[in-house]
Amino acid sequence: MNNQQLLQQLCAVIAQRQQADPNDSYVASLHAKGLNKILEKVGEEAIETVLAARDSQQSGDTQPLVGEVADLWFHSLVMLAYFDLDADAILAELARRFDLSGLVEKANRR
Repeated sequence: MNNQQLLQQLCAVIAQRQQADPNDSYVASLHAKGLNKILEKVGEEAIETVLAARDSQQSGDTQPLVGEVADLWFHSLVMLAYFDLDADAILAELARRFDLSGLVEKANRR
């Protein structure tokens, strides 16, 4: 399985588990608690990612950073699923931006 297939499969599992019993599925339990709980988890994982990056710079050990980014990506995918979106929407946006300078793309947002 390549990385894109893995990402698509993960999105499919998240979408499926949204409908599961919240007592049996972490994803379903987040969705049952609503958007604010999902956003809280995304924020928590973002902070943990930043702290892990800082710690990785100091220690040279990047494995905790990789783990935290995985958590952040996962919870971001859960958030996207709440809005009936998946990784393909993000990949399409990244593809659209690919040949743009970051400075030009940012200026175009205004």
